[in-house]
Amino acid sequence: MTERSRDFFLDRLRQNPKVSVLIIGGGINGAGLFRDLSMQGVDCLLIDKTDFAAGASSAPSRLIHGGVKYLETGEFRLVAESTLERNLLLKNAPHFVLPLQTVLPIHSYFGGLIASARRFFGMKAKLTERGAIISKIGLALYDFLGRHDRTMPRHHFALRARSLASLPLLDPTIKATATYYDAQVTHAERLNFELVADGLAACDGSAAANYMNVDRAEGGVVWLRDLETRTLVAVEPAVIVNAGGAWIDSVNAALGIERKYIGGAKGSHLVVDHAELYKQLQGRMVYYGSNDGRISLVYPFMGKLLIGSTDIRVSDPDNVRCDDDEVAYMLNVLCEVFPGVMLRESDIRFRYSGVRPLPFSDAANPGDVSRDHVMHADHLPDAQTPVLSLVGGKWTTFRGFAETSADTVLTRLGRARKTGTRHEAIGGGRGFPQDAKARAGWIDEAVQRYGVSALRAESLLTRYGTTASRVAAYCAQGPDKPLVSEPGLTAREIAYLCSSEMVTRLPDLLFRRTTLAISGQLTHALLLEVAEIAAQTLGWNADRMQTEIDATREMARDRHGVVLEATARDTA
Repeated sequence: MTERSRDFFLDRLRQNPKVSVLIIGGGINGAGLFRDLSMQGVDCLLIDKTDFAAGASSAPSRLIHGGVKYLETGEFRLVAESTLERNLLLKNAPHFVLPLQTVLPIHSYFGGLIASARRFFGMKAKLTERGAIISKIGLALYDFLGRHDRTMPRHHFALRARSLASLPLLDPTIKATATYYDAQVTHAERLNFELVADGLAACDGSAAANYMNVDRAEGGVVWLRDLETRTLVAVEPAVIVNAGGAWIDSVNAALGIERKYIGGAKGSHLVVDHAELYKQLQGRMVYYGSNDGRISLVYPFMGKLLIGSTDIRVSDPDNVRCDDDEVAYMLNVLCEVFPGVMLRESDIRFRYSGVRPLPFSDAANPGDVSRDHVMHADHLPDAQTPVLSLVGGKWTTFRGFAETSADTVLTRLGRARKTGTRHEAIGGGRGFPQDAKARAGWIDEAVQRYGVSALRAESLLTRYGTTASRVAAYCAQGPDKPLVSEPGLTAREIAYLCSSEMVTRLPDLLFRRTTLAISGQLTHALLLEVAEIAAQTLGWNADRMQTEIDATREMARDRHGVVLEATARDTA
């Protein structure tokens, strides 16, 4: 949404404040519901107090998985739903959701049998070891529950010699490894944005705005504050959906509803350099338990390694950081499984942290709280307007959660579902080439149509899926030069993102619409170069551009451990 279209949207609201559904929160739950309802022809307004996917939706382990560990607590329905949704996402978003071969190190044959049985029947037990027998039972059940719309092979085992031949850095005391298949999402933030874009395309009456906050509610009127202009605008929704994630309770409080629905838990991750381990993994994830019973992971990510995660209770989602003690914990646990891997803080290229919007619970261990989802219903004070709070859920199951939530909203509106989303491709996943021949054909056509090189066409297809056609067409409309500090991107490509994808502030562009930050590519020079293009495209003056640069530098340093300061090379 450009600045002009944002103004148009606000003017329209002032002229007619009535809307069928107000969705508060542009993370994965809110974006998924926005898309589903818009596809039913329901006019929706989606708002977020920051940018879309700026909270926990940009801070996951980036797995699209069935949740094999949920079998230990008997959550078969959740595993069945998760494996189905994983299989669907592999088909509906093949540009960003890719198969991920996963290896489980096994240190015994009989370990965990008693503890697993106790946990399965709801009794307390600390599971610090998962032996071969319990792993075999669990993975066989996992394959069975994931049989619908299956897209990947079933699991298999390998004994010590074969396992260490494949992964020499693994702990040599292992007895065996088990290998099964899940999936990863390469660019979660873009996939989240594509859901918003799909919703806007599906319904002319729907609209979305970032940097828009709930100020207060009076009767059936909700007053929103535009955080860019500090102005207020009224909206009169028939239904309100609170998809605020970790902020659900505070959103409800702004609406005049006092509830305790959220018991958030912080999860932190690291993106690190280690060439030897990266090479040995060969695209695989190693999913391992630690001596304290937690599950951790490491897998190749954007030329580096993604390591996670922690699970710590927090009460203030606005101030979460990946703390130094979490860094030490994740590196130490990795060394338990890979004793020969030496990682230092200087190897860390990016760190991030988010708050999982788990349901409120008095469980001593946040890891024991269910990752299932639920909807709570309230009403605005002194009004009949329903307020539906979407609690819990995870990236993998967002479509299913959106579907059941949309059905509830449709019932309250007295409307019927027009279409399903189960087999509806997302964004750049529409028409995405499914094999090497089709991919080569798409690239050849892009070369002919837009006058780009084959290498450039392939990189655009990888970054945007088939939406790359729009990017290439925009870039072909004028002189286009590679960025000096990152030749893989061009100036017009950055301008396209600014003008066409609701970029409002510089971090939107660097942390979410692109992977420049999380991939470890962001430098002082690149920050300045991209900021200048954004300023020209969005009409920022010199003061505004400097404000954006300073805010981005502060965010990179304080939240992600990335220092963006001028170097001798930059000033040479």
